[in-house]
Amino acid sequence: MTLAAPGHADILAARSRIEHTAIRTPLVRVRDVGGPAELYLKLENLQPTGSFKLRGAASAMGLASPGALVRGAYTASAGNMAQGVAWCARERGIPCSVVVPDRAPKTKTDALERLGAKVVRVPFDAWWNAMVDHGYAGIDGVFVHPFEDTNVMAGNGTIGLELAEDVLNIDAVLVPWGGGGGACGIAAALREVSPRTRVYPVEVEGAAPLTASWNAGHAMEITPAPSWIDGMGGRSVFPSMWPLAQQLLQRPLVVSVDQVAAAVKLIAERTRVIAEGAGAAPLAAALAHPIEGRRVVCIVSGGNIDFARLLKILGA
Repeated sequence: MTLAAPGHADILAARSRIEHTAIRTPLVRVRDVGGPAELYLKLENLQPTGSFKLRGAASAMGLASPGALVRGAYTASAGNMAQGVAWCARERGIPCSVVVPDRAPKTKTDALERLGAKVVRVPFDAWWNAMVDHGYAGIDGVFVHPFEDTNVMAGNGTIGLELAEDVLNIDAVLVPWGGGGGACGIAAALREVSPRTRVYPVEVEGAAPLTASWNAGHAMEITPAPSWIDGMGGRSVFPSMWPLAQQLLQRPLVVSVDQVAAAVKLIAERTRVIAEGAGAAPLAAALAHPIEGRRVVCIVSGGNIDFARLLKILGA
């Protein structure tokens, strides 16, 4: 399929649609940690669902017809987009189902059940195919794709608008790469309001399909190495997302699992907030890679980490 990046008007419209659902998250400066001269964290982990994914879910569902939504809404997600869709479904009083891989963290599936969603655990391949097919047999309602949707990306792009309003002359923004909806949405917004700003996607060693695609010059499929870091490190770059990545993003930055764990701990120590692995990966990259420019923003995309894992990291 051919997929367009959201335009400035699309992102402004998304901002209006989601203003009563998603909050404007704080941007905090972190000092004395090394890395760029001015390092900022955009705390999307403080969204009501603990993740930026609420923005995209609210944007897409805000455009769905009421008649279609009567039958409910569903998505395929490891957890964060699922919570965004479930939150919006609860606001509307409609049913919600979520297709999750059988290795999805209990922290996230417990949150889904608290939101009233029906959790459908399936093997990884079946979960992945639900995203490829934009649907799953036997589940009724509107399917909200976690990233391959211009309206979802427009909702994510509202982060870019906020960044440009909060800090002038941002040199670089680092965003975790999962499916690309966050990175491409933010980059599409910044292309209009702060064209000097470069957007770097961040991946984890052993699960970096975008880096493999970048090296090959075309969308690639890999066999990702499993780790506790969910929300990024998929099997492939979707063919529709590859042209957008090439147009909007810089070359990916790759970090190790240990570097991500250290960043989770550092965020907790310096900001007193919790980041999940994907959310801490941009900070890990900012500290591990030379980033050209003075002002750098790391998108802390989410904070839904398994508590047992968090305690292990903090105690290390």
